[in-house]
Amino acid sequence: MYFKNQKFLVAGVSSSGVAAARFLLARGAEVYVWDDASGEGVRRAVAELCSLGAKELSAEGYEDAARECDVLVLSPGIPIDNALPVAFRRMGKLITGEEELAFSCLRATAIAVTGTNGKTTTVSMLAEVLKACSKNCVACGNIGEPTINCAERLGFGDFAVAEISSFQLETLSGIRPHIAIVTNIAEDHLDRHYNMENYIYLKSKLVRGLRESEFAVLNYDDERVRAFANITKAQVVWFSAVRKVDGAYAEDGGVYWCGERLFACSELSAGGVHNLYNALACVAAAATLGLDKRATSEALCAFKGVRHRIEKAAERNGVTYIDDSKGTNVDATLKAVQTMTAPTILLLGGRDKGYDYDRLFEGLRDSRVIHAVLYGENRYKLLSSALACDFRDVSVCRRMAQAVMLAESYASPGECVLLSPASSSFDEFSNFEERGDEFARLVGEARVGGAAG
Repeated sequence: MYFKNQKFLVAGVSSSGVAAARFLLARGAEVYVWDDASGEGVRRAVAELCSLGAKELSAEGYEDAARECDVLVLSPGIPIDNALPVAFRRMGKLITGEEELAFSCLRATAIAVTGTNGKTTTVSMLAEVLKACSKNCVACGNIGEPTINCAERLGFGDFAVAEISSFQLETLSGIRPHIAIVTNIAEDHLDRHYNMENYIYLKSKLVRGLRESEFAVLNYDDERVRAFANITKAQVVWFSAVRKVDGAYAEDGGVYWCGERLFACSELSAGGVHNLYNALACVAAAATLGLDKRATSEALCAFKGVRHRIEKAAERNGVTYIDDSKGTNVDATLKAVQTMTAPTILLLGGRDKGYDYDRLFEGLRDSRVIHAVLYGENRYKLLSSALACDFRDVSVCRRMAQAVMLAESYASPGECVLLSPASSSFDEFSNFEERGDEFARLVGEARVGGAAG
């Protein structure tokens, strides 16, 4: 793409939007910026970009904006069916995203990771493996730093390990990483994507464009992911925790690569079946890159986990508090619950993402969860599913702080309180990190007279 004779509209001035605008301005493009939010952070970001040469969009309507600009760079936070991208599509204009721009200019070897759960951990694990093998790499994309910031910083011998969300996949069409990893697919973001068919299709976009010289690392144990082997030209590399496959697998308490035992599953510092799957995906990717097996194994076994994913937040009065704020869907919460080894009070709730919660409460009936505290915008929808599934050990309150106090009053020494909401955080918090930090603060406070006092 020749930037200097194109007019770009960057819609949404989040971190990725700001990074995209800076990237385009540095290449002489004419850049307009727009955001439908009006908070102090947005005003600051727009002012900063305008000082660098951008123009704040002054068009009165979406059709005027589409006529004025040639390319729409859409933030992941703005749905593809928003009136603005619809206007651009109607006029046959290009709609892209920061991630697509980044991949078009990236010189480093790209590894892209998508899936419903495990993306952040897999990216973080793989970045540690690459560093242990003396490779320069950056974990980027949905995990934190915008990938476009790495476009010029990383050279041909370096690696970019990018987490790709379904929101980002809405505007991705031409990216072709050397390795694409799909961790799993479960119900998520149906409030935005409407149905599972759309959601599965978006996830499949990461492997659909791959060529024969590239690799798709796929979870054999997930039927939906396994089917992606039929729609890609890439070489398929499997990973599995339950059967011997052509790739990475677990067997007899050990992790194997194509018949060679690498290490014992018990050596993984980050416990749980979910982390075993993440490690297996990393083994498959590392072996595909030809990385040193011993260094790979040592890095994976030493990896402690990521923040807000089944992370111990506090221990007080004999009660252990676990932060799994990153558990924003039913599948993630059930995986977190499966790791509990003591009686557990579970905190559920937030903003609904379009789930049927019956599967959640059916799974809880045979778990170590002895009580669920329901809070947030979707508390009554959760309650309806709990009662329909005959899960009666529930309490209902409005906000998370109240839920924490209730859980503290119910918990006895030797038990756990687990925050794994199966919901987004946007009813009360700006993101799951803020929710997890607030939970850690609340459970870390010493309360005179106990939680109910």
